[in-house]
Amino acid sequence: MLKILKYSFYDLVRSRWSLIYFAFYITLGFVLLFLNNDISKSVITLMNIIIVLTPLIATLLGIMYYYNSREFIELLLAHPMKRSAIFIGQYLGLSISLSISLILGLGIPFLIYGVLISTVIFDFLTLILVGTFLNFIFVALAYNIALSNENKIKGFGYAILLWLFLAVIYDGLLLTLLVVFDDYPLEKTALMGSVLNPIDLSRILILLKLDISALMGYTGAIFKNFFGNSMGMLMAFAILLVWVVLPVGRIVQIAKRKDF
Repeated sequence: MLKILKYSFYDLVRSRWSLIYFAFYITLGFVLLFLNNDISKSVITLMNIIIVLTPLIATLLGIMYYYNSREFIELLLAHPMKRSAIFIGQYLGLSISLSISLILGLGIPFLIYGVLISTVIFDFLTLILVGTFLNFIFVALAYNIALSNENKIKGFGYAILLWLFLAVIYDGLLLTLLVVFDDYPLEKTALMGSVLNPIDLSRILILLKLDISALMGYTGAIFKNFFGNSMGMLMAFAILLVWVVLPVGRIVQIAKRKDF
C-alpha cells in the first residue's frame, strides 16, 4: 500500500491541478489578509469558502482521478497485490496531496502576516484541520460513487448532486422541517440533522471555536447547549472521523467484490 500511496502522491503533487489548487489558496490568503487587517475576520471569511469549495474540489478530483487511472488500476490488479492496498493507497495519496496544498496555500500567507504571534492561532489551526477532514471525507465519497458507477457521466453527475445536496439543499430541507414542526420539541432532530451532514458539522465546529453565537444558527446553538464548547468540539471531531472511516470501509468492501 505504501508504494501505491507514494506513487499516487508524487504523481498528484506534480500535476497541474495540485498546483492550481495551491495557487488558488495562497492567492486567496494573501488577498484576504491584505484587504483585512483583522486576522480573525479573515478566518471567518475563509470558513465560508472552505466548507463549500473544499468538498466540491475534493469530490470532482476524486472522481476524475479514479476514472483517469482506471487502466492503471486494472494493470495493478493483474499483479499479486491486495485490492484494498491499491484503492486505499490511491485514496490516501489523493487526500494527502490535496490537504498539503490546502495547508501550505493558507499557511504561508498567514505565517507571513504573523498568525503564530496572534491570538487566533488556534482558530486558524481548527480551520485547517476541518479543511483536511473535508478533503478526506469527500475524496472517500467520490471513490464510492466512482466504484459504484462504470459510466463516467453518471459518476460525475452523482458526485455533483452529492455536493449540491450536502452544501445547499440539505440546509433548506432541515430548515423547512424545523419551521413546519416548530410546535414540537425538535432539538434532538436538529442535532441529528447536523451530525448527518459533514459540511454542516464542520461549520458548527469552527463557530464553536470562534464562539460567535450570532452566526451559529439554530443547530449550532443546540450543539453548544448539548455539549458546551470544549465537549462539542471533541464530539464534532469524533463524528468527522467516523465520516472518514465509514466511506473508506465501504471502498474496501466494494473493491473486494467488484468485477473489473
